Amino acid sequence: MVEYRIDRHSGVATYLQIVQQTKQALRLGMLRPGDKLPTAREVVEATAINPNTVLKAYRELERDGLVEARRGVGTFVRRGLSTAPADSPLRTELEEWATRAHTAGLDRDDVSALFTAVLDERFTDDHGEPSTDRTSRTSRTSNTGSTGSTGSTGTTDDKHSDKHSNQHSQGDPS
Repeated sequence: MVEYRIDRHSGVATYLQIVQQTKQALRLGMLRPGDKLPTAREVVEATAINPNTVLKAYRELERDGLVEARRGVGTFVRRGLSTAPADSPLRTELEEWATRAHTAGLDRDDVSALFTAVLDERFTDDHGEPSTDRTSRTSRTSNTGSTGSTGSTGTTDDKHSDKHSNQHSQGDPS
């Protein structure tokens, strides 16, 4: 199950942090079709945010066709975004790179800026401009939550939550 981390100082709306973290968990295969998202009450208890904020995030995810609300039962994943599994060799390389960057003295914002610059160079649209959508623009200008096991969203699993809890969130990195 996804565990949301809210960064109240990021300047990113709380509901967008939930959306970004959910999408990242979907991308990494941590959430799969049929999985149940935490109830609004569970998220409120864990994060001390307004229940309407959670519901707003879940509605946006539903509009995107990623989840569906089942009255009286909960909110469930309809489809995944997984193209890079959490145990991908690329993830291992990225973790090693992040460790080297940290050892070299770069802080979270430095690493985020460097990584974002490389993403912008490699992932461009047909006109040579950085390929952006609303979520990726938001994530490049913010520090949302902690990363947990995803390295970018705040979703966590027990084996990684402590290891990565102080890293920067990228939200939707594509």
